Amino acid sequence: MNLDLRVPMGLMFTLTGMILTAFGLATRDNTALYARSLGIDANLWWGIVLLAFGIIMLTLGRRSQMRMAREEEKKGKTEIK
Repeated sequence: MNLDLRVPMGLMFTLTGMILTAFGLATRDNTALYARSLGIDANLWWGIVLLAFGIIMLTLGRRSQMRMAREEEKKGKTEIK
């Protein structure tokens, strides 16, 4: 089975997104921390964006791996006959 590049990339972005989202949620009430960003919780919002991107990459990579496995399985069955 071939490893699609989207799988490790999706894992990396998902993990980073989870960390940023958790940090954003944990520091949500700290107004001094977000004074530079006009009170916008940038960690939370970018964490959500990275989390969504990572999940999309994981989904596309896994779907591609399953499709390749099915094609190899079909190819193997036709060669046996």
